[in-house]
Amino acid sequence: MQMKTDIYFVRHAQPDFSIKDDLIRPLSEKGIEDTRKVTNALIDKNITSIYSSPFKRAVDTIKDFAENTGLEIKTDDNFCERKVGAWVEDFKAFSLKQWEDFDFKLDGGESLRQVQERNIAALFEVIKNNHGKSIAIATHGTALSTIINYFNPDFGHADFWSIVDKMPYILYFRFNGMKLESLEEIEII
Repeated sequence: MQMKTDIYFVRHAQPDFSIKDDLIRPLSEKGIEDTRKVTNALIDKNITSIYSSPFKRAVDTIKDFAENTGLEIKTDDNFCERKVGAWVEDFKAFSLKQWEDFDFKLDGGESLRQVQERNIAALFEVIKNNHGKSIAIATHGTALSTIINYFNPDFGHADFWSIVDKMPYILYFRFNGMKLESLEEIEII
């Protein structure tokens, strides 16, 4: 019998969009308040380890939970958000082009396939090292969307766009061995 592994992906809370540097962009005041909602949503899930993108907004979204549980946040560059590359004026058109062509990227940027490959490799490594446990992973909207798409290829641009404004956002993945058994949204109150 395979052991079930529970993964709670936590998309970061609302960032302060006035800070342009993606790596150090902090949470907004609302985002900071919402971190307590994340803690409340996860506190009874028997989580034994926390992983996070190294981006400040992802780490800060899960920090209150880590402090309340005494767990360390392990950062992993493979969970970071997509590198866009050049400045994009029309993000919706850019994202549509990327979802229509998973290999499309701008100079200095990443394709969705590249984002998906590194995120899936990191996810499988987490599962391999934490069989039968409950894990939280703080992440980003595009990164999380490529993970969903890996397991459900019908998840596309319209689905991605439907979660663009959901911050924070928690999805619960249950794995039987390395096979996804179920996926559901966790309500944040």
